[in-house]
Amino acid sequence: MKATLLTSLALLLSFASPAFAAGGAEHSGILVWAFIGFFGLVIVGQFAPAFLVLIGVARGIMQGHQQLN
Repeated sequence: MKATLLTSLALLLSFASPAFAAGGAEHSGILVWAFIGFFGLVIVGQFAPAFLVLIGVARGIMQGHQQLN
C-alpha cells in the first residue's frame, strides 16, 4: 500500500509542469471588452428588479402597520 502510494505520488510529480501564461497581452481586443460589457449590463440589469422588490416590501410593511392602527 505504501509503495503504491509513493509510486503514484512520484509519477504525479514527475509529470507536473508549470503553466506559463501568454505574454505581450497589453492591449485587450474587442471581444474582451464585449465580454466585460455584456456582464456589466447583466449586473446593472439586476438593479431594476431588486429595486422594485424593495419598493414592494416597503409598501407591504407600511400597509401592515396601517392595518394594525
